[in-house]
Amino acid sequence: MTELDKDLRSIQQARQMVEKARAAQLVWAKATQQQIDKVCEAMAQAAFGAAERLGRMAAEETGYGVPEHKKLKNEFGSMNIWRSIKDTKTVGVVRHDPANRIYEIAWPMGVVAALTPSTNPTSTVMNKTLISVKAGNAVIVAPHPSAVNCCGETSKVMAAAAVQAGAPEGLVQCMSEVSLPGTQELMRHRYTAVILATGGSDMVKAAHSVGKPAYGVGPGNVPAYVDRSADLERAARYVVASKAFDYSVICATEQAIVADKPIARRLKELVVAEGAYFVTPGEADLLRKALFFENGAINPQSVGKSPQYLAAMAGFKAPDAARILVVELDRVGREEPLSREKLTTVLGWYEADGWEAGCDICLALIHFGGRGHSLVIHAEDQDVIMRFGLEKPVFRIGVNTMGTLGMIGLTTGVAPSLTLGSGGVGGSITGDNITVQHLFNIKRMAYETTPPPDAALRPGLVPAGNLHGPSPAELEDMVRQIVSETLAGRP
Repeated sequence: MTELDKDLRSIQQARQMVEKARAAQLVWAKATQQQIDKVCEAMAQAAFGAAERLGRMAAEETGYGVPEHKKLKNEFGSMNIWRSIKDTKTVGVVRHDPANRIYEIAWPMGVVAALTPSTNPTSTVMNKTLISVKAGNAVIVAPHPSAVNCCGETSKVMAAAAVQAGAPEGLVQCMSEVSLPGTQELMRHRYTAVILATGGSDMVKAAHSVGKPAYGVGPGNVPAYVDRSADLERAARYVVASKAFDYSVICATEQAIVADKPIARRLKELVVAEGAYFVTPGEADLLRKALFFENGAINPQSVGKSPQYLAAMAGFKAPDAARILVVELDRVGREEPLSREKLTTVLGWYEADGWEAGCDICLALIHFGGRGHSLVIHAEDQDVIMRFGLEKPVFRIGVNTMGTLGMIGLTTGVAPSLTLGSGGVGGSITGDNITVQHLFNIKRMAYETTPPPDAALRPGLVPAGNLHGPSPAELEDMVRQIVSETLAGRP
C-alpha cells in the first residue's frame, strides 16, 4: 500500500464519518435533557468499567507512561468528568433572568472534531466524547497515529453504550485510517462545526488555521516555586509524585523547581528522600543530547519514560529506586535545552534568593515555553501567593497542590478537564479548562424592558441640500474637470 492510498482512504473515511455524524446529530438535537443525560451516564459508566484495560492498552501501544496511572486518568476522564457536568442544563431554556426579561436557550454546535494526543489518548477520548454529547453534538475522534487502536477501542466502548441507551448510530465515532490529509479533511469539512485540538504545537496551529472555531491548547513549561514559608515536606512529596505520575506526560506537570535560597538545601534533602536522583554535570550533558534534537524539538523516544530508561538511553545508570531525575540549572532559554518542557521524568532545579528573584525565573520559564498555561506555588505566605497569582501570565495557578492532578481539576476546584486552554497569550481562544459549556452556544430571547425614545418613532425632517450625493452626470463632470486640471498642470 502506498502513502497515497493511505491518504485517500483516510480522506474518504473522514468524509463518510462526518456525513454520518451530521445525520445523527440532527436527530440528537431533538433529544430531551433526560435522554441526553441517560446516554452520557451510560457512556461514563462503560468507560469507567474499562478504565484498567484501556489504560494498559494505551501504555502498550504508545510506549508512554504507567498503566496504573493511565487507569486513574481514565477514571477521571469518565466518572469525574461526568459528575462535573451531569447537572448542567444543555437543552432548551438553560437560564432565565426575570429582571432583564431574558431567556437563554442552549443551541448545540453540530459535529465536533476531537483531535487527541498520544500522551493521554484514552482519557482524552472519554473527556471529549462526554462533553460533546452532553452539549447535544456528535463527535469524531482523530487519534494520534501512534494511539489509533486504544483510542478506537475507547470510542467503540462508549459508542456501544450510547446506542444501547438510545443514541442514534454514528453519534460517536473514531477514525481508524489516520493521516494528516484525512485529519485535515475532517477539520475542514463543511459539516464540522468546531475543533477540539489537544496535542503538540503543530497540531494546534493546524487546527487554528482551517477557518473553523477551534479550542487549541499550548505547551506547558510549568515552574513550581517553593517559598521559604512553604511546608517543605509536602512540597517535596507533591512535586516528586507529580513529576513521576504517568512518567510526566500531562502538560500541567512541573518542569522545574524554583527553590527559595534559605530552604533550598533542606528541600533538596527532602526531594532526594522522595526518590529524586540529582544527576552529575556529565550526566546532565548526556541528557541534553538524548532528550532534544539540535533544533530544540523533543526526542519522541524520550517521552513518558522511566528514569532508568532515560539514563540508559543517554548512556549512564540511574539508581533503581529513582522516581525522577533532577538537573541543576542556572540558565533559561535556547542555550539550555533542559529549561524546555520535558514530557518525561526529568525535572529542572533552580535556586533564587527571595520570591522576587524566584518570580523572575518563573517568568523566564513561562515565556520560554509555557505562556498562558500553568504555574505551581508552594507557600504559606498569602502575600507571596497573591503576588504570583496576580502577576503571572498563566491561567492556572496551583497553590500547595500537585501540578499534574491539580490543574486538571482532580485535587482542586477548577473545572475537571484534560484540555487546558492557554488563553490569548498562549495562542488559544480561552484560558479555561475546556468543558461542556464551551460546546454549545446560547440564544437569547429578549423582551422589551425600556420603551423606545420618542425621537426614534417620529419621521425625521429632510434637511436642505442633496442627501443622496452627486448624480451620475455630476460625477462625470467632476471627473472631467479633475483630468483637465491635471493635464493642464503638466510641464
